[in-house]
Amino acid sequence: MNTHPGRRTRVLVATTATAGMVLLAACTSTDDGGGGATTAGGVELVKAGQLTTCTHLPYPPFQSEIDGKVQGFDVALIDLVADDLGVKQQILDTPFENFKTGAFLNSGECDLAAAGMTITDERKKNVDFSDPYFNATQAVLVAKDSGVGSLADVKSENVKLGAQAQTTGEDYVKGEGFDPVSFESSDAVLNGLRTGQVKAVVIDYPVVQGWLKDKANADAFTVAEQIDTGEQYGFTVKKGNKALQDAVNKALADAKADGTYKKLYEQWIGPYDESAASPAAS
Repeated sequence: MNTHPGRRTRVLVATTATAGMVLLAACTSTDDGGGGATTAGGVELVKAGQLTTCTHLPYPPFQSEIDGKVQGFDVALIDLVADDLGVKQQILDTPFENFKTGAFLNSGECDLAAAGMTITDERKKNVDFSDPYFNATQAVLVAKDSGVGSLADVKSENVKLGAQAQTTGEDYVKGEGFDPVSFESSDAVLNGLRTGQVKAVVIDYPVVQGWLKDKANADAFTVAEQIDTGEQYGFTVKKGNKALQDAVNKALADAKADGTYKKLYEQWIGPYDESAASPAAS
């Protein structure tokens, strides 16, 4: 995939009939990075009348195309921000590595990034994070007949391991001495496991939960181990964009206070877990 900011970027326009709940997406392509900034609710936006979000598809249950619509937990939460600002969310599908550098934020193509992204000190050097909105563990997923019961088994039995490129899951297993097969997307990770290219994968547990909702996947694969790496997800804005950072944090706090967050969590993630759903700010 071409990773240069000038690449043709998929634009997915998400609008809501009820904030965060009904999403309609029109898929087009554009080379247009311009627009003319405006302000909404005191927040400066890169394009008038819309909140432009960079993401990386697919990453269910946080963002993916379902029946031609861009949907997911991240999408629904950012729709709440857009609703507070009186605008609509537009989503750009971009390479994941750009989220670590803040490239699309710095170039003025996006207002914020929402991509199931873990808050790390390294990433904080390039972007400003919102308050954490989700606690995430890593999962080791294997075929049911693999005989692998843990990450330690993967190492001791010299099982070929896969992970998604540029993710904390990949960083974690490399730090544990593995040399994983690196896949471009979460879909490619799953396909690598299905085709036998790898015998085990490490990826964020909520993604695995989404996969296992499909009966064929649930019949074939099982979670060998969950690894608590202390990860928390956050949305990102350009360094110094405190007005938008504050708007995101307010929308998250309001959603947790009025029950909207719980409703969306149950819709997209699963049974509501207070400790996972309401992490302390880091």
